[in-house]
Amino acid sequence: MTEVETAVGSTLTDADKAAIGGLAASISAAWAAQSGEQFAAVFTSDATALLPGDVFLQGRQEIGDYMSKGYAGPYKGTGVVGKPLSIRFIDEHTGVMVTEGGVTLPGADTVAAPQLIRATWVCVKQDGEWAISAYQNSPVNLPGA
Repeated sequence: MTEVETAVGSTLTDADKAAIGGLAASISAAWAAQSGEQFAAVFTSDATALLPGDVFLQGRQEIGDYMSKGYAGPYKGTGVVGKPLSIRFIDEHTGVMVTEGGVTLPGADTVAAPQLIRATWVCVKQDGEWAISAYQNSPVNLPGA
């Protein structure tokens, strides 16, 4: 079950809460479309993404380019799933979501244990819309552990 915490005196609406949780669904839809541009559109223009290995992406354009290359290569035909484990709001314009999921192989509906990740998403509300400002994921099951 997703835990949702809200700052005291917050003016956040149920729609704000659903929008933060919906960012994971938007990422899954972009992945299903194999669209780097659609994937990057979920991020702020100055977003950062830290991925396993030595991957540090800065800005929507770099994130989109990286994903487009991935969809043409190692991510071709794959999917991605993720479910929110917790969502907490820092203020009316900032939320943090933790998810669990990962990349699914072509034709699979679930993530193989070695590929299972947990991710932290820092989400911000800009011009009335929620977007990802910073994203980082880590493997749940470390190799050889």
